[in-house]
Amino acid sequence: MNRKLEVTIRKAVLSDVDALVRFNLAMAAETEGKILSLPLLVAGVRSVFDDPTKGFYVIAEEGGKPIGGLLVTPEWSDWRNAFYWWIQSVYVEPSSRKRGVYKRLQRHVESAARSAGNVCGLRLYVDGSNAAAKSVYEKLGMSASRYDFFESAVPESPDPR
Repeated sequence: MNRKLEVTIRKAVLSDVDALVRFNLAMAAETEGKILSLPLLVAGVRSVFDDPTKGFYVIAEEGGKPIGGLLVTPEWSDWRNAFYWWIQSVYVEPSSRKRGVYKRLQRHVESAARSAGNVCGLRLYVDGSNAAAKSVYEKLGMSASRYDFFESAVPESPDPR
């Protein structure tokens, strides 16, 4: 049965750290087979609350229980004199998937971007083999970028991968 959820979307608060850490641990294991360092992850999630210039989290909850979330981080565009907001760390509990939770999260971010007045677009990256996620993003009006994504680690810093 594919019942509709009574979902509330809101900006995350410090008391959501445990749920956000749990979501990140599950997402890393599910999408990359990776086990994240718990102390490093907790510090990373908390640092967003300690320094709001890093971004903000958005939580989806049902009955007061977090069932999904994402992170929004800003990127300045000198070409556009505005910010792009990157959607990252997207996770929805498996039992709540295919019920519009991510759609509601994204629509919340879109609304916040319009209200901010200095956001020119939303961006995200997705694993090239994640056809299900790509399909969801396309259905919500996103399209593949003309840009490819490259990365490298900075010597003597935590490995970004």
